[in-house]
Amino acid sequence: MSQIAKPPPAVKPAPPAPVPKTAPVPVTDLGALAARHGLTVSGARPSLPVYVRQLWSRRHFVTAFATARLTAQYSQAKLGQIWQIMTPLLNATVYYFIFGVLLRTKDGVPDFIPFLVTGVFIWTFTSSSVTAGTRAISGNLGLVRALHFPRAALPVALALQQLQQLLFSMGALAVILVCFGQYPGPGWLLVVPVLALQALFNTGLSMIVARLAARTPDIAQLTPFVLRTWMYVSGVMWSVDKVVGGGRLPHAVAVALECNPAAVYIDLMRFALIDSFTDSRLPPHIWAVAVGWALLAGVGGFLFFWKAEEEYGRG
Repeated sequence: MSQIAKPPPAVKPAPPAPVPKTAPVPVTDLGALAARHGLTVSGARPSLPVYVRQLWSRRHFVTAFATARLTAQYSQAKLGQIWQIMTPLLNATVYYFIFGVLLRTKDGVPDFIPFLVTGVFIWTFTSSSVTAGTRAISGNLGLVRALHFPRAALPVALALQQLQQLLFSMGALAVILVCFGQYPGPGWLLVVPVLALQALFNTGLSMIVARLAARTPDIAQLTPFVLRTWMYVSGVMWSVDKVVGGGRLPHAVAVALECNPAAVYIDLMRFALIDSFTDSRLPPHIWAVAVGWALLAGVGGFLFFWKAEEEYGRG
């Protein structure tokens, strides 16, 4: 019998090579991974140059927002926009009776009514800008949370609204000055640089209080008391040079009164508009002080507000 050949033994396949275990991606690499694919943090604060460009690109929104709020401010009142003029005039009337007549602060102050009305109008510009700034974020939370835009547009727009209101009221101020013998002259051209410096100062101040009030809403309740105290030491109803020049105050207090930014801008406006308010009644280096306050508040306030850009509208 022929011998049957046995089939060769089956060759067992080699076991698969073990797959090397990869270490899990550490959490710390996720940021780099997101950056590699162009992802950014939602609501993150942009760099300062980018932020400035974003704000400039929204300049039309800022102007339209300020104008719309100014138009709607007295829309429910029967006298409408006339209250933009009546409010500072009524304040000036009250201050004239209390301080000028009862307390006799008008003694020794020539052209007291133009002096007082100018002070009230210019002070109102600063106080209204600060008050509006306290509501810049908290009063527009719906807008802040719904849309992506540089939040500085809100306090800037509110400060612009107050400037528009002041410009609207300056016509009434000019009529009052003419009625009391203060006629237009070359000095009235100084109104433009004074208002530009004060507007920059007020805008920076508005951004400062906007950030503070966004974090601590109680700031809005405290602001009226601070503003009232500030008004009383700013020479709105009395002449700073008469008090400082008497030598009755310590030197540090006298310098503080003279360098008070509100008093500086009020006195510069009086110097521009009132003939009897000569440069002898101005503190030394007042223009340098006015420029310094405008730059310090304007630039410093903008940087202070920008630092907290990613915090607004949260919580």
